[in-house]
Amino acid sequence: MNKSNLFNNYKKDFPASIVVFLVALPLCLGIALASGAPLLSGVIAGIIGGIVVASFSGSAVGVSGPAAGLAVIVFHSIQDLGSFEAFLCTVVLAGVIQILLGVFKAGVIGYYFPNAVIKGMLTGIGINILFQQLPNAIGYVGPEHELTLSLSNITIGAVVVTAVSLLILISWEKPFIQNNKVLKIIPGPLATVLFGILFYVATEGHDTFGILDSQLVALPVIHNMDEFLGTFRFPDFSVWNNPHVYTIAFTMAIVASLETLLSVEAADKMDPQKRHTPTNRELIAQGTGNIISGLIGGLPITQVIVRSSVNVQSGGQSKLSAIFHGVLLFICVLTIPVLLDLIPLACLAAILLTVGYKLARPQNFVLMYNKGVQQFLPFIVTTLGVVFTDLLEGIALGLIVSVIEVVWETMKDVVAVKQEDMQENHDGPIHIELSNQVSFLNKAQVKKALDEVPENSQVIIDASKSKKLHADVKEIIEDFMKGEAEHKNIQAELILAK
Repeated sequence: MNKSNLFNNYKKDFPASIVVFLVALPLCLGIALASGAPLLSGVIAGIIGGIVVASFSGSAVGVSGPAAGLAVIVFHSIQDLGSFEAFLCTVVLAGVIQILLGVFKAGVIGYYFPNAVIKGMLTGIGINILFQQLPNAIGYVGPEHELTLSLSNITIGAVVVTAVSLLILISWEKPFIQNNKVLKIIPGPLATVLFGILFYVATEGHDTFGILDSQLVALPVIHNMDEFLGTFRFPDFSVWNNPHVYTIAFTMAIVASLETLLSVEAADKMDPQKRHTPTNRELIAQGTGNIISGLIGGLPITQVIVRSSVNVQSGGQSKLSAIFHGVLLFICVLTIPVLLDLIPLACLAAILLTVGYKLARPQNFVLMYNKGVQQFLPFIVTTLGVVFTDLLEGIALGLIVSVIEVVWETMKDVVAVKQEDMQENHDGPIHIELSNQVSFLNKAQVKKALDEVPENSQVIIDASKSKKLHADVKEIIEDFMKGEAEHKNIQAELILAK
């Protein structure tokens, strides 16, 4: 898209970018909170996702930024590596891996992961987000590593903010809000943040309902260029020889690429003009964004479906909308950090609780269960694996179960015996029909069918439909015809595909 085309629809793109910005700001802060990272890192990722990724991307309506799906990986990675700076090194490496995936045409990678595993991954992430945000939601002030739910450890003001914020977010999706010409213009997360700021100002210093300073957003206030440059965190490349760094980087690159490709597919379907996003170019754009984000202290980036759908619903026509939302985020951090620092963390926790619930809603379990054991088993195994181990192990467990199911299905119904019983002196030959795909996994089935052919009978082994007949299976048939068939006086005939 050349420059002239980029600005062709600015009258629709600029208003859409404002709505996307209003949705993205609290999400950027909330995801950084869920990730256990500096809050500014989420905004940096949002800025890079908007300005850099959108500029390189071929997606017309997709919006990129920090994603809730990576929050769990980031949270545990920072803890495992011991510092945020060490983690930034993995973000840069993940970006390099994504660029390589794009260069080597791996944009189709998303199609090789079963939907049940992907849904299980997202459900597990949602459950983890729900548990992680509980302390912020209740204003927990007890022992740091032990969640003790007693009144002395709970901040009443934070509980009120969370409860009202959840009520606002739920109500904002109801018809009586969406049908209101004024209220529907205001995004639910923005309304929640505005309430939180007003509540904090109104109750500041109150013994019962006051919010503690430690329970507020804490972005640096920038007064001059030196302070601006001092806000950035830079990667610690001295950890390059730690094998765990590469494991985390590879995990992030794969998960971020999957989430991006799934979002791309969904965004393209929502695009009124039905434009198609080049997936390999998108991986290169995401990788470029992650390298830059990691170099200046930002979280990992993916294309995100929530902001992309808001962009479409708000009338965004081109990637100018995504670019300008990144510019607005940048201006916001420079100009109104004092106002942002009045946002209670309980507000962001409420936003994340709704995100977590949408990812792990009970209907997902019912839907997958109704699809049958072949879908439900890898789904539930992946979900439990993500919750009780980590994201990579959970996905691996789900894939293993899916592969086992494929193998099991491959081994079923490969051999069909046409004669109902195989008694001696039965009139007519016995027909053993083989399916179009017969692998070495079917050796036992074929051997069993041949062993059950009675003495003094006639058998026709029909492999005419077998486009692929594994050499091991063919050897079993040939051995039967030369050995057991002659010994049992069985007239055996083999029909092969032409």
